[in-house]
Amino acid sequence: MVKDTTKICLFDVDGTLTEPRKVAKPETLEFIKQLREKVLIGIVGGSDLVKQQEQLGADCLEHFDFFFSENGLAAYKAGALIKKTSFKEHLGEAKLKTLINFILHYVADLDIPVKRGTFIEFRNGMLNVSPIGRNCSQEERDEFEKLDIANGWRKAFVATLQEKFADYNLTYSIGGQISFDVFPQGWDKTFCLRYLEPPYESGITEVHFFGDKTKPGGNDYEIYTSDKTVGHAVTCPEDTVAECKKLFF
Repeated sequence: MVKDTTKICLFDVDGTLTEPRKVAKPETLEFIKQLREKVLIGIVGGSDLVKQQEQLGADCLEHFDFFFSENGLAAYKAGALIKKTSFKEHLGEAKLKTLINFILHYVADLDIPVKRGTFIEFRNGMLNVSPIGRNCSQEERDEFEKLDIANGWRKAFVATLQEKFADYNLTYSIGGQISFDVFPQGWDKTFCLRYLEPPYESGITEVHFFGDKTKPGGNDYEIYTSDKTVGHAVTCPEDTVAECKKLFF
């Protein structure tokens, strides 16, 4: 069978190809390898490349036609870097410091059962903010997620930032179990789509996106609802595999 290079499947990572922050199962990676024989495949996630390699393998760049870290702000094709885009340069040091100071004060005043470390992770294209801190254990992560759903801590945090920094033109996207992302408007996962169009690409006519956080406020919502994609809402890696089998096998 000849590979159809007019179609590409773009996958979120957490909750789509892996359980949140866990390593992809061998059977999932094997299926992705089989899918690549039929259509183009790619990754688009909010994490940086190092974290994606922890979940998908140190050699993961070799196993996907396109690879988009940090929503595509670090874009790779056939394992080679296409372009990097910087949040720091876009926002400016003065505004960035004001934003970070406010976030740290908010976290300090937030009354939640557990706090650990790394409340702000500075990435090339965004800030990742975690009220509990990214150094928490998996058990603490699971418990925070349950309590956050019940108490709306992340939603309230985001609402405060939206009001306080309205003139910064930022987007706030809740994803995963313990954090939310902060980035310039338009720098959501749809950012990566520019690299699947001219002048970068001319042969791709159909983009299928698979993600689990596809409701409003989730970090897959914008690309899932984009008129440039065919969106597929999934619930876990097994669901992703089943959906792909229905579509391409």
